[in-house]
Amino acid sequence: MNKKKEWIYLIVGFLGSMLGLLGVVSFNQFVLMSLPLGSRMVSMIFVYWLIALVPAIVMVVRKDKLTDYGFSKRKLPFQIIVGVIIGAVMSLILTLIPHLLGFGEYVNSGKGYEYLWQFIYEFFYCIFAVGFVEEFVFRGFIYEKIKSIGQNNRIAIIGSSVLFGLFHLFGGNIIQIVMTACLGAFFCFCRLKIKYCSTLSLIIAHGVYDALITVLAFVLPY
Repeated sequence: MNKKKEWIYLIVGFLGSMLGLLGVVSFNQFVLMSLPLGSRMVSMIFVYWLIALVPAIVMVVRKDKLTDYGFSKRKLPFQIIVGVIIGAVMSLILTLIPHLLGFGEYVNSGKGYEYLWQFIYEFFYCIFAVGFVEEFVFRGFIYEKIKSIGQNNRIAIIGSSVLFGLFHLFGGNIIQIVMTACLGAFFCFCRLKIKYCSTLSLIIAHGVYDALITVLAFVLPY
């Protein structure tokens, strides 16, 4: 594939994701809270998928397959187990330990959930919206496009992780952007080095980690 075309696909995909994110932020700010609870819960998931819309269109135009983006049909139960373990370990190190050391306020999502149905929905949302979209875009689409251009996993790790950090520009400060970029690099490393770790595994790991932030904030209030 011509590298110039791959650059175009990469730029279009990333800018399309940023535009989708702007749409999500605008929807959440101006529309979301005016909806009934049920509609709000469903719309949060579908609207978040806007972030992956342009990369998905590029994927169709390019006639890429999900296997080109790190997905695999091989040993699906193992992929799922690996994802759960990675998410749980991340939660232990990045959420539970800070809570136990008295820094819980710095790793809290601020959602303040209290009821079981809220936590169940949080897992569903974090896996099927946030985890699915962000891993498909950054550890799938963007990672593989950068690797195709640079012909090097290290370049792909650095490039996709930097863009993942910038993706969080709307919702965080410079420290959060840097930390998010580091998490992106960690996810890339897991996919490359851990047996049976696929993009599906990372979707689950990402979702489990995010969801457990809210759970631990309830169990271990600061």
